[in-house]
Amino acid sequence: MKCIFTAFAVIAAIRNFFNLLMKYCLKINFIRKFYLAVAVIVSSISNVQAEDKAAYTLRNPTPVALMRELSTDRPDKTESPYTVDAGHYQLELSFLDYSYDHDIPSDPHQRVTSYTVLPFNFKVGLFNNTDIQFVVNPYISEHTRGTGDSDKHGFGDVQTRVKINLWGNDGGDTAMAVMPFVKFPTNGANLGNDDVEGGIIVPIAFSLPHEWGMGVMTEFDFNRNADNEDYHTEFINTITFGHQIVGNLNGYVEFFSNVSNEAKADWVGTVDAGMTYLLNKDVQLDAGVNVGVTRSAEDLNPFCGLTIRI
Repeated sequence: MKCIFTAFAVIAAIRNFFNLLMKYCLKINFIRKFYLAVAVIVSSISNVQAEDKAAYTLRNPTPVALMRELSTDRPDKTESPYTVDAGHYQLELSFLDYSYDHDIPSDPHQRVTSYTVLPFNFKVGLFNNTDIQFVVNPYISEHTRGTGDSDKHGFGDVQTRVKINLWGNDGGDTAMAVMPFVKFPTNGANLGNDDVEGGIIVPIAFSLPHEWGMGVMTEFDFNRNADNEDYHTEFINTITFGHQIVGNLNGYVEFFSNVSNEAKADWVGTVDAGMTYLLNKDVQLDAGVNVGVTRSAEDLNPFCGLTIRI
């Protein structure tokens, strides 16, 4: 019960923090304030958790013999509640992400295709229960055909995330984490807006009978409105089920939902499926496809990628 009360207290504190962040994001010192707030949260949760591995940090890495099994935030959209071991690094990337969308609600005659080359998430284990992540889109190519043809190419936005595991990192049938994040508008060629945005992600994992695994995730995104006058909230929820297929080959199926409180925003829903193959304890391959089940969702999004832990 103490863990549950702690989790809700942390979520409430981070939500209040992001309300202040969005209000003052144009001030020059907002980045310093963000990381100061995260440091306070990490410190308070570290005091609550009393684990044998709590002494390990970025400068005092976890011994290889005590490291957890490889856990990734890809390929499904449901994030993992498990962090990278202290003092270790993890690179998760897609070789190529492709997406296709037609019959867009705002313009039924428009078709949009995009390619993202080598998008990656680079993670650094700070403490036993905390890692920091840098999500980068090095090159995006977007093509719009129909009403108002356009071609855009360039660098995408950069996102910084801090994952804090609340319980279950090193064992147990459940695990939970909170992950606040900030998106920085580094895009070129109008591949995004020019505003700082952010949110908080809350993933939970469950071990089910017969070696099934289940993950659920709730996410609150605080994004800029299309008219660029204010912020709105997007509510994301996912559920995923995974199981071994044969040997080191595993599969998953997932449902994703995004509901926005912005005026005239449509519900986004996708059904996703994919596989992972563990080459060794530190390297994993993956591939999958996300299929839109609502008009506002992208119709098709296949991908394949790789995870390497150091």
